[in-house]
Amino acid sequence: MEKAKISASQLFILMVLFELGTSILLPMGIGAKQDAWLAILVGMVISFLLFLVYHRLYLYYPDLLLTQYTQEILGKFIGRILAFLYILYFAYFAARILRDFGELLLTFAYPDTPLFIANALLMLVIIYTVHKGIEVISRSGELFFIFMYILAVTGFILIIVSGLIHVTNLQPVLEKGMLPVLKVSFTKTLYYPFGQVIVFTMILPYLTHPKKAKIIGLCALGLSGINLAIIMLINISVLGVTLTERSQFPLLSTVQSIQVADFLERLDVFFMFALIITSFVKISVFFYAVVIGMTSLFKIKSPSRMTYPLGLVILFLSMTIASNYQEHFYEGQTIVPLLLHLPFQVIIPLLLLTVVFFKKTRSRVMKNFKN
Repeated sequence: MEKAKISASQLFILMVLFELGTSILLPMGIGAKQDAWLAILVGMVISFLLFLVYHRLYLYYPDLLLTQYTQEILGKFIGRILAFLYILYFAYFAARILRDFGELLLTFAYPDTPLFIANALLMLVIIYTVHKGIEVISRSGELFFIFMYILAVTGFILIIVSGLIHVTNLQPVLEKGMLPVLKVSFTKTLYYPFGQVIVFTMILPYLTHPKKAKIIGLCALGLSGINLAIIMLINISVLGVTLTERSQFPLLSTVQSIQVADFLERLDVFFMFALIITSFVKISVFFYAVVIGMTSLFKIKSPSRMTYPLGLVILFLSMTIASNYQEHFYEGQTIVPLLLHLPFQVIIPLLLLTVVFFKKTRSRVMKNFKN
């Protein structure tokens, strides 16, 4: 592990920006139609339970990374295999989000720029930041957090002033009952973005005040969930369900609709800043987990040595995971939730917690018996 510490506020900011990620740009939970905002909130509430599982594992092993305590729980052989699979999981999603960033940037701003160039420019900055360590990532997050919320409040005010919001687009609420909302929550919004907070099991050991980890995590999930629900409320109320569903990037369409006094319009720069900030933080966290996981698994003394080669791997993986954006989007919506999110976010952590619980209980019983 790196010899570094981060404060409670820095962890909170990192988690919020991480959860927002590219989620603010995509039509989250739109399978629930005008109740997409409710599907996000339900997914958020369920994710509280998942985080409590991750937190309980952290309490059992407060000084160990996820890739380390898998070996303590399941033994060296199985534990090392599982740790390596988690590293691959984090690397895959660092590459996916990098691909999201490149595709989004090219679609609305630089259509003639090669995808590799767009991805490489961001990845170079991320490699440099991760090379400097978790403290630099956290301080960067503090600066971005303030700027991000200034953008958000300004954009929200401009949307209201423009008279774009039509509350009738959000009606009827629960037209087909709770079943569609629950279906979307359990198959989509729970896993992305909320369940991805499992990556912070690789960062929690750096927290200066471990007792605050639980409240920080729950508050960060709550704030990010409320923010995402508000964004979807605004998108649907401005664009309507049909246009939001058909739009690749509904937030971009919403921002492009802003027009105040016939001179303040085409505020695409808001969208671009949000894209760069949230993508940077999310990829950095995933990439840092990959670097620190590899160094702990293979006993490499200096994590910084791994940043450049692993960064190139992430970059080239982002180019090869799909032949085009449609295929990339389809994989993310249909294949990834069941084959990757469900086992790595839910099944395996629950299994680990069950095993360690019985181990600790058995140890206590044997100790009492000897006494």
